[in-house]
Amino acid sequence: MSTQLYYITDRRQFPGDRMEQERRLLEKIRECAAAGVEYVQLREKDLSTRALEELARMAMLAVRGSATRLLINARTDVALASGSHGVHLPGNDLRASEVRAVFAQAGAAAPVIGVSAHSPADVASAEAHGADFAVFAPVYEKAGTANAEGLERLREICGRAHAAMPVFALGGINPGNAKLCVEAGATGIAGIRIFQENDVQSVVSALRNL
Repeated sequence: MSTQLYYITDRRQFPGDRMEQERRLLEKIRECAAAGVEYVQLREKDLSTRALEELARMAMLAVRGSATRLLINARTDVALASGSHGVHLPGNDLRASEVRAVFAQAGAAAPVIGVSAHSPADVASAEAHGADFAVFAPVYEKAGTANAEGLERLREICGRAHAAMPVFALGGINPGNAKLCVEAGATGIAGIRIFQENDVQSVVSALRNL
């Protein structure tokens, strides 16, 4: 099975004013969709509910016609209002089972739900509550500094008994060290800079068949 890919957005890392950053972000999302990236997480936590919903609607247009799924960070209400494919839940947020119930009550399609994880216990909890996958971090970096134990922790999580739920690796990953994450058992690679700072098609070509 080929390596799956997960782009996490941060429009503030793009140059320019607010309008230019938003334009660049939507362009990058379209680039990811065209290259076949499986998931895009809209992680613009500073935006108001209205602004985030508007951006999510535009992002949905950017992925339309592709297999890319758009997930909204933490905001189930915005995901429902914008017609997005699902949500990504921080570790201290609602459980995946609770979010599925909200979608069902709203009469919406079954959502894709990812959950942030920082330990084996976090991954086990996400799996028990029906998440589609976990995103484990940090593997190589935490707040810009090296994380010596991250790869070994990833290997421990992915090698746990009866593991069934996919796990994405996040944190300082680049095309040079991504292979070690896959060898440790990761289903896929998640990141911000690896996609935002590079040509996405080149990144996909480098990572897809590690």
